[in-house]
Amino acid sequence: MDLSNFRAWDIYNNRSKFKIVIFIIAILIGGTSIYYTQWLVNKLAEREQRMIDLYAKGLKYVVDPSNEGSLSFLFQEIIEANNSVPVILTDQNENPISDKNLDSISSKATPEEREHFYRREIQEMKEQHSPIVVEIAPGLKNYIFYKNSFLLRQLLYYPYVQLTIITIFAIIAFLAFSYSKNAEQNRVWVGLAKETAHQLGTPLSSLMAWQQILKDDPKYENDEFVVELEKDISRLEMITSRFSNIGSAPALNYENILEVLENSVKYLQTRVSKKVRFSIKTDLPADTSVKINKPLFEWVIENVCKNAADAMPSGIGEINIKISSVENNKVAIDMADTGKGMPRSSFKKVFEPGYTTKKRGWGLGLTLVKRIVENYHSGKIFVLSSEQGKGTTFRIVVNR
Repeated sequence: MDLSNFRAWDIYNNRSKFKIVIFIIAILIGGTSIYYTQWLVNKLAEREQRMIDLYAKGLKYVVDPSNEGSLSFLFQEIIEANNSVPVILTDQNENPISDKNLDSISSKATPEEREHFYRREIQEMKEQHSPIVVEIAPGLKNYIFYKNSFLLRQLLYYPYVQLTIITIFAIIAFLAFSYSKNAEQNRVWVGLAKETAHQLGTPLSSLMAWQQILKDDPKYENDEFVVELEKDISRLEMITSRFSNIGSAPALNYENILEVLENSVKYLQTRVSKKVRFSIKTDLPADTSVKINKPLFEWVIENVCKNAADAMPSGIGEINIKISSVENNKVAIDMADTGKGMPRSSFKKVFEPGYTTKKRGWGLGLTLVKRIVENYHSGKIFVLSSEQGKGTTFRIVVNR
């Protein structure tokens, strides 16, 4: 099997290229539709022009006294045959003599209203076509004013209506596809999380049993490794609880945001490089509370900080956390690191599944973080700023 051909048709990994191709095809279809319709419009306009020219010649023929024998035929076959093109015949002062195929005007209209009606129609016709001059007699002229027929006007606007409908349909299809894709991804995330929680449950139960045996043994009473084992088991219980909560609506409670951050940092300090320094500053009162699910939100902070620590050159750097108030009574948490930074083109990509700069990594941490913040807490997380070689700042916005 030729894998190069397979990769060329891999829509997911080449979705940006496919979007460009689809956009170009859509432009070509739209442009072709407009061009073809405009061609039809021009042909129909030429036909109507010839019809009006014939109308003018017929009118001139009618007023010629030498053509009395064929007046009836001429009137019926040429002048009366025009049943689509709006026409007004005027004298040389543009006073209406007769009209055909105009929008009706009430028979109860006053002379002033009728005059206004004709003047408006004549002005509109002037804007579309130059009048045709009919020489009635030496020094005596009539003018024929006309405008596009209703059919021609419909055809003129048809491609734009067509493209509007196609665009609306495409937008609806795109939204439906995106919703379907997100729903499928959510089901995968939920299944993966719950299966992970299930798999952790069995060894965790065993560890808890062994830990209890060790605690009951006088030989290991107050032993440091038993205390540390108890802490790690407690931590595993929390992680299992976090995975179990994925896919369910978590309970949101008001928590002291400063304490939540301090607890997360305290846990991280013993699990990242000793050369990474943490700091927490706040512009808000120390008792400021936000509405969050504490276990899940601590997971968010730990993930972002762990990623930041991993980005430190040689494991040396700082992670500075700042709490501040933003508009609409929300709280912003800025986490700035002194890592290697990232280009602006990666600001959104870092939250996509599978995106990672690590040699060993699944690229799922920040994707999960984004889901927890936005889906479960109705908040936002994004890259506030980044400069390559200097570091990155992530911002999390949550409700009070």
